[in-house]
Amino acid sequence: MSISSRFSVGIHILTLIEINKDGVSSSEYLAGSVNTNPALIRKIMGMLKKAGLIKVQPGIAGAELAKDLSDITLLDVYKAVNVVKDNELFSIHENPNPDCTVGRNIQHTIEPLFFSAQSALEKVLENVTIEDVVKDVFEKEKLHVKR
Repeated sequence: MSISSRFSVGIHILTLIEINKDGVSSSEYLAGSVNTNPALIRKIMGMLKKAGLIKVQPGIAGAELAKDLSDITLLDVYKAVNVVKDNELFSIHENPNPDCTVGRNIQHTIEPLFFSAQSALEKVLENVTIEDVVKDVFEKEKLHVKR
């Protein structure tokens, strides 16, 4: 099982809102770029709004960033779209056999490893901003246009 695609779609939405800041970033427009249903975009936009990452006004099409793009980290997006609960990126199977050496000890053995791995992931996400993503998109577009 992979991390929910809501995370990558959330990053996509925020990046496109910034790149299209002089236009109207409606759910239909954003859905066209993501190549998905506008209803899914509205759901994720609701999560981003609740987290204070975007501003939308009822009855008015479009969205804008609620913070400077250098102040929005990928960890903010990760948490906003409810990818996983705190410290639950990795699930540990329940009820192993207590009469087995491995069953009796496996949970306590792997739980700290899983916690460390999730912490490392979140630290990386905390150090990348939407501004970094926007800059990289522009750099990749320059390379694409030169071809």
